Amino acid sequence: MFDKILIANRGEIALRVVRAAREMGIKSVAVHSTADSDAMHVRMADEAICIGPPPSGQSYLSFPAILSACEITGAQAIHPGYGFLSENAAFVQAVEDHGLTFIGPTAEHIRVMGDKITAKDTMKALGVPCVPGSDGGVPTVEAARKIASEIGYPVIIKATAGGGGRGMKVAKTEAEIERAFQTARSESKAAFGNDEVYIEKYLTTPRHIEIQVFGDGKGGAVHLGERDCSLQRRHQKVFEEAPGPCITQELRDRIGKVCADAVAKINYAGAGTIEFLFENDEFYFIEMNTRLQVEHPVTEAIFGVDLVREQIRVASGLPMSFTQDDLQIRGHAIEVRINAEKLPNFAPCPGRITQYHAPGGLGVRMDSALYDGYRIPPFYDSLIAKLIVHGADRAEALARLNRALGELIVDGIDTTVPLHHALLGEPDILSGDYNIHWLERWLEQTLQG
Repeated sequence: MFDKILIANRGEIALRVVRAAREMGIKSVAVHSTADSDAMHVRMADEAICIGPPPSGQSYLSFPAILSACEITGAQAIHPGYGFLSENAAFVQAVEDHGLTFIGPTAEHIRVMGDKITAKDTMKALGVPCVPGSDGGVPTVEAARKIASEIGYPVIIKATAGGGGRGMKVAKTEAEIERAFQTARSESKAAFGNDEVYIEKYLTTPRHIEIQVFGDGKGGAVHLGERDCSLQRRHQKVFEEAPGPCITQELRDRIGKVCADAVAKINYAGAGTIEFLFENDEFYFIEMNTRLQVEHPVTEAIFGVDLVREQIRVASGLPMSFTQDDLQIRGHAIEVRINAEKLPNFAPCPGRITQYHAPGGLGVRMDSALYDGYRIPPFYDSLIAKLIVHGADRAEALARLNRALGELIVDGIDTTVPLHHALLGEPDILSGDYNIHWLERWLEQTLQG
């Protein structure tokens, strides 16, 4: 087991890893930019070291700064959290080349799954169902038009190196294909330095269902059920729950086994998430995230496991602490993401927290690095907290969420808390009858009203 690990991240996820390490008797090292010198993860870690100025490229994304911090502090392993360098294969290779351990999958697995076309081909070969579409990159408008006519409109054009909704355009008819193709390529080039795109069938009313998998790196793997992440705005998740309201035990067992078998075959190590579009009781692979997810707490709640602890165990060479038979769902959990944003336009709203009070009580978990007087810097993601609730069933979880939101106080800035209050008044949310387009349509109607 490691004596000391460095956390190459910030905010609530860095604090999350600090807590797991402390419970395991492992010392933690927090890294931070000058903008985060007073951050909670810096205060809570056993050691802290400044690695650069506010811009991420000169601090949290700097290979030399992070590796030097490991050398200075004697950290033996690096936990990347999510975002930043968590899915950067070159960084993982550099970590390994310096004789350190990356707490996550290998550079090769990250590289394969980081390219959308290679990932799709790999998953198809492993028996994972995929969305109909092009077999690889689509080089020209003429080729795009031909493929679209074969699989049928509507289609979606996606950047092969994409993520976060960038480089994605829908063409509902042949008349729209050229503009969608050119726009997707342009956005992809600007965002990722790579203008290659591919085409898939665009499903009209799918849900976003993701399967949590975990591998030991030695041919063993399990699945921890699914999360429904269909409530999204601009391809960014807003509200996540587990288990999915529309997933039966038969469907869960079927797709879970497919996913666990797939990652076992490639000797995958650590946490990963295989994401699907789900429509008419069929699953269609869209991507794999080779890291911990923002929404991992809902899975932890219903299975009673600590995924960060498990990541650290497996990375140190220990076996997984549970088997598939040990993993039984208990109750229902929901997570809402709370961002420092001003409604109705969702404009970033950094600033000083004048008062903060976290909700509590049975079945309530608040993952946040906020405190009274903390100043949210303007340089990073606007996510400031995750409120997670757990109940015996979905109805109890929803009631608990409503109660917890009412207890939460975040003064001094604007947040998206009012959005979640409003969602809990919608019949479709209460019944679980929604898909990936529901939230944007609701927001459009609400804002127009």
